[in-house]
Amino acid sequence: MPDIPKRKKFDKRRAKSHGLIRAFTVLAALLVQLGLITALAFFLHAYAWKVYFFIEILSGFLVFSLVNDTEYNRQFWIVIVLALPGFGFILYFFWGSERTNFSVHERMRQSENNAKARLPKNEEYLSELEAIHPNKIQLARYLARDGFPVYRNTKVKYYPVGDAMEEEFIEDLKAAKQSIFMEYFIVYNGEWWQRIEDVLIQKASEGLDVRLLIDDFGSLLMDVHTMKKELGQNGIRMYSFEPIHRRFTSLSFNYRNHQKITVIDSTIGYTGGVNLADEYVNRIVRFGHWQDSAVRLVGDAVWSLTNMFLAMWEQCSRSVEENAEQYRPQLSPPDEGFVQPFSGGPHRAPLNPVEGIYTRMINKARDYIYITTPYLVLDERMKSCLIDAAQSGVDVRIITPRSYDKWYVHMVTISNYGRLLEYGVRIYEYLPGFIHEKDVVSDDECAICGTINLDYRSMYIHHENGVLFSNSPVVDEIKQNITMIMKQCEEISLEKWLKRPIRQRFVQWLLKIFSPLF
Repeated sequence: MPDIPKRKKFDKRRAKSHGLIRAFTVLAALLVQLGLITALAFFLHAYAWKVYFFIEILSGFLVFSLVNDTEYNRQFWIVIVLALPGFGFILYFFWGSERTNFSVHERMRQSENNAKARLPKNEEYLSELEAIHPNKIQLARYLARDGFPVYRNTKVKYYPVGDAMEEEFIEDLKAAKQSIFMEYFIVYNGEWWQRIEDVLIQKASEGLDVRLLIDDFGSLLMDVHTMKKELGQNGIRMYSFEPIHRRFTSLSFNYRNHQKITVIDSTIGYTGGVNLADEYVNRIVRFGHWQDSAVRLVGDAVWSLTNMFLAMWEQCSRSVEENAEQYRPQLSPPDEGFVQPFSGGPHRAPLNPVEGIYTRMINKARDYIYITTPYLVLDERMKSCLIDAAQSGVDVRIITPRSYDKWYVHMVTISNYGRLLEYGVRIYEYLPGFIHEKDVVSDDECAICGTINLDYRSMYIHHENGVLFSNSPVVDEIKQNITMIMKQCEEISLEKWLKRPIRQRFVQWLLKIFSPLF
């Protein structure tokens, strides 16, 4: 392989300053928007009381419509509209309604339909799975009917921690011969990204089709404009998902692309919780040991990951992928069970397959279900599923972090312990650091590894992806990993939770009202 081109030394201080300037600009725009909304509400109240009175009437109708709405965050907006007359209605108009996101979701639906049309049905595999796990076939059929086929002929490797995948990931990139597709929520300058970027530039110079998608908000601290320009000069195509500065009137941080996918030569695919920043592979320490997981797929199931990427590529590039069939996998390795990649997002509301597969997996559990998640921000439906399972005798265990990256989300996470503990759900807090892992395993029969947190955002307002495994060795590996993690946790008792300081209880109660914004 030709030598990787020499590049200027990474200037961490310069990269950080560019990122902070970008973050400050977005924050300033957000404050300006809030200021304008406040000024408008004040002006209407003081000088245009007839218009203000009309808005109050509209607010009443809005509250009634929200009461009958199926959206997850209706309670939040009802409180805002009633508690902040005038201001609440205007805020909902800018941030809460689907008015500014309708065209975005419609394009995403069209791109996803184009991608799903290229996927096989594989009904014969569903019949085989039903004979092996009749209790869990509903999970596979649910996803299949939504356009996510089940595959065999796919080799799977599970990484119980992010740094375990680093070297093999780099070697796979170096061995690429045709194409590299990458899609991530967070890309941040550091040693991990620099290693990857060097290889991508080398591969692009060899004539490979190299593409990168990043979420604009997730990579807020990156100088995305300069990054895109430099990568473009080296033959790498790059797009940011929904730049947050694109529309000032609808500036908000919802509806982000939280997917994490790498596809190499249409045959090797990676996904899981690991982003392209140093903490995810424990090259730096932010909140103690960073516990994450990922999977590597080789074979037929990678075709679904490829099409998930291409659907998002069409969304971001505003183009149509004319020659997608050239990226169909050419290698079918020995069988290692049933593999079913899936995705979902706000364009699928209110029937998001991400939320649907989680609730169905919880409801179908007979003996146990173990879940790892960095955030526990639940709506009543998900909370009821977990409680119903525990009350039915299922061993329901959830692992959350003791250390945290967002204190306000952590406060809401803790506030959600109480009712779950009261009805028999067991909760563990990971002590060595921050657990970012998003795995689920149930009854030694099926498991999920992906990007999905047990929170509002993953279930309703972010684009997410995962892989459902059935009758696969990776199911046991995920269970063993979660069992090992539990040994490094403290189990939280209801008695301990009830002894929280009064001040902490008040903060948690207040933040819980605003949790849909988190």
